[in-house]
Amino acid sequence: MIERKASRTAVLVCQGRAVADGRLAVGRFADPLAADLLHADEREPVERVRAGERPAGFGPRMEFELLSGTAELMAARTVAIDDGVRDSATAQLVLLGAGLDARAWRMPELAATAVFEVDQPASQQDKRARLGDRTPLAKSLTFVPVDFAEDSLAARLAESGHDPGVPTTWIWEGVVPYLTPDQVAATTALVAAASTPGSRFIITYPVPSPRNALGRKALGLLLRGARHPNPLANEPFRSSWTPPVLESLLAAHGFEVTTDIDLLTIARDLDITPGRPRFLSTGRIAIADRP
Repeated sequence: MIERKASRTAVLVCQGRAVADGRLAVGRFADPLAADLLHADEREPVERVRAGERPAGFGPRMEFELLSGTAELMAARTVAIDDGVRDSATAQLVLLGAGLDARAWRMPELAATAVFEVDQPASQQDKRARLGDRTPLAKSLTFVPVDFAEDSLAARLAESGHDPGVPTTWIWEGVVPYLTPDQVAATTALVAAASTPGSRFIITYPVPSPRNALGRKALGLLLRGARHPNPLANEPFRSSWTPPVLESLLAAHGFEVTTDIDLLTIARDLDITPGRPRFLSTGRIAIADRP
């Protein structure tokens, strides 16, 4: 078995939420636990961004800009997903690729919900160490370690107590771009097989964007030249989707898309003025229900 390291992208996402907490979409977005889940060295750049202190040195400045943009993205994305979870109010919630997500600890609306967090074992071990003995607000919380290269998601969920006969809300946040189209289709089929009528599937995904692809490569080269760590180095993008193609995939598995909106529109509705609007415009969130 190949030993996999904990996701660095999960840390970047958590840093973005920590930057946004109390600063962006105030009254709609809040994640006070995000900063607590970060190690001291991970909090330092967060505190610089929150204070508006642009650091000296090319690498730290690039990190400053990356965290600022991530904060805008995370505030918009989190609000839209949280609203989708509240509106569905199912008895079960499954987070696919949970990372350092804190919904089970910050959403009182989950008091009657059984939450299942699915992630690779190394990332899950890292998260549990960061959490310590914090008690979730959810009715129950079950960690489901899954090595997607070797394990069956359906089998692991069944072993963990997930009931496919009970309506479930599925959150697939920030994972799709790191999977191949075949992997996305296969996971969608597994979700559909474990979703009874009344279930909801919430997915974030990127649309094709040559500009963003080039920007991502350029960022990596610049950070490497500055000898600064690149949090995206080992997690390359593998797929992007247009809304009609994703809708067709979901429809083939019994899901009807009720919402599909870009993150830039969401951000502007939340009175967030993004520094890089094109970055947000290529990210989307789709909400699909199984009638």
